[in-house]
Amino acid sequence: MEVDLSLTHLVALAAALGWASGLRLYAVVFITGAIGWLGWVALPEGLSLLQHPVVLGASFLMFVLEFVADKIPGLDTLWDAAHTFIRIPAGAALAAGVFGGDSATWMLVAALAGGTLAATAHTAKATTRAAVNTSPEPFSNLGLSLAGDAAVPALLWLAWEHPLWFFPALAVALVVAVVLIVVFFKFLRALVRRFVPSAQATA
Repeated sequence: MEVDLSLTHLVALAAALGWASGLRLYAVVFITGAIGWLGWVALPEGLSLLQHPVVLGASFLMFVLEFVADKIPGLDTLWDAAHTFIRIPAGAALAAGVFGGDSATWMLVAALAGGTLAATAHTAKATTRAAVNTSPEPFSNLGLSLAGDAAVPALLWLAWEHPLWFFPALAVALVVAVVLIVVFFKFLRALVRRFVPSAQATA
């Protein structure tokens, strides 16, 4: 099916895929492929592979695994650490796929932007969840996980249906992400400095 989307629409979609991949990569792959397979939207040619039944099955399985892992304190941090090397290049690839083979220049720009957005979202998520896991109560961790689950389809929907509204939302998300990274990185660094000297003194 041929897709005729405006440049604004394509840029919004590429940015949404990049950013959301940093939060829930497998949800992004499965949701995007599923709505294309169901015929709800016509995916750009570069993303058509996502609606292949084999890809849908694999992404759904990983989506379920990630959904469960993200709800378990400690395991969520290990999952995030392992996916540092997966989410960022995947976000770049998905963003580039929006432009298919129509323009090598736009594909490169989209890949760089998508990877950067994925890295920012991933770093904010991983840092925040690692800091929250220092709290003994499980409710804040669960609440943040559910918020991430809801944010991904919301961002994808906004990029598809209201691309002009998506960009202000992304700008706000970027500011929040940077603040979270700075605040919680300082918190974790102070926590490590607090316990490392005491451990050395005990030894």
